[in-house]
Amino acid sequence: MVVTAEILVVDDDKEMGELLKDFLKKEGFRVHLENTGKNALAWVKENEVDLVITDIKMPDMNGMQLLKEIKKIKSCTQVIMITAFGSIESAIEALKEGAYHYITKPFKMNEILITVNKALEKKSLEQENVHLRSEVERKYSFENIIGKSKVMQRIFDLIKTVSCNNSNIIIYGESGTGKELVAKAIHYNSLRRENPFVPINCTAIPEGLLESELFGHVKGAFTGAIGSKKGLFEKADGGTLFLDEIGDMGLGLQGKLLRAIQDREIRPVGSIETAKIDVRIIAATNKNLLEEIEQKRFREDLYYRLNVIPIHLPSLNEKLEDIPILVEHFLSKHKKDYGREIKGISKEALNLLMRPIWRGNVRELENVIERAVVLSSNEILNVEDIPLPGETKLEDLLPASLAKHMTLEEFENQYISAILKEVNGNKQLAAEILGISCRTLYRKEKDFFKNKP
Repeated sequence: MVVTAEILVVDDDKEMGELLKDFLKKEGFRVHLENTGKNALAWVKENEVDLVITDIKMPDMNGMQLLKEIKKIKSCTQVIMITAFGSIESAIEALKEGAYHYITKPFKMNEILITVNKALEKKSLEQENVHLRSEVERKYSFENIIGKSKVMQRIFDLIKTVSCNNSNIIIYGESGTGKELVAKAIHYNSLRRENPFVPINCTAIPEGLLESELFGHVKGAFTGAIGSKKGLFEKADGGTLFLDEIGDMGLGLQGKLLRAIQDREIRPVGSIETAKIDVRIIAATNKNLLEEIEQKRFREDLYYRLNVIPIHLPSLNEKLEDIPILVEHFLSKHKKDYGREIKGISKEALNLLMRPIWRGNVRELENVIERAVVLSSNEILNVEDIPLPGETKLEDLLPASLAKHMTLEEFENQYISAILKEVNGNKQLAAEILGISCRTLYRKEKDFFKNKP
């Protein structure tokens, strides 16, 4: 029983209203009584009400009208309808309009109590769902895609524009650039946000099973199909289906996907019947699909169906000016997650991070910050707290180069990286130690990262 619940009783029969009010108060509820629909509606507008118990037959505003108005302004408030003139038609109408239950007079008070408690449980669940949805929408709002660079601002503007329509989209970007985050931001800021966002990674499931995952199957369609199963297209109906790494999908399945998009219907594996679907497709890939088409690995007709609006996400190395704000965001996030009292990061450590060394992009940067937060014993993260990927300490460089049979060019690149780390990213000092000019150092760095696989 929810003892703190606020219940409104509405009945033009004063004796019946008082009887119900007294009974519910004894059960521990807070109860308010009104004898007209108009007064009840005014009370709901001004107060938090968990449950309304209302008679249907009332002179000024009947219970059905009151139900409709309550659901317009406070959809989570539950409504129980009571009448002495019950009929199947009126019961069905009440339930269609959002009533929790329908009780006819005469009724037992214990029956009312059971229904009240179940209605309040439903109200609590709906409120929790609303809260979770608002948290999801906040998490995937545009503001949570971090970046102040010009290239990211242009992407934000494009995302806001495409969220308002139903066009299919392909998001291009390297691994770790946030393709799924962008897809979720588009969905949760679109008119489809109340319906499901269903993601699937096309490389994570063998092609033989991927068809069943997408389109579903009927019982007996193949060995092991002991029952029918809905596919992701049906689960995403009315919402968005996110096809991650679409460039890795086999040609045979690409043809079936093309038909589903063109005909707006799917056929489960093993079935002769089709089902209509209303799904927006957002695909993502780290491949150049035009090159894949030339190599006969991707269907050109599917490409044009999906590539209505292309979004190209830059690598982290292409937007180094966003690193400070990303570091601040990840630092705030992970010190909260791990309960660490870390106040910030030193200028030298930040300079170390602002080099074009990020093969794993934003995801890799977050991993570095998380690891630093967990392992550091300092209030301010310093250079020694930042374990950059792929770097070798000076004292380990020669043994490592011999063990790996490095080329002279590889050894030079590793040595330059190690010196830069040793001097906290000070290029002037590094150039002096290396016996070269700053211009030469910049050129060597640029050539290294341009040719890095």
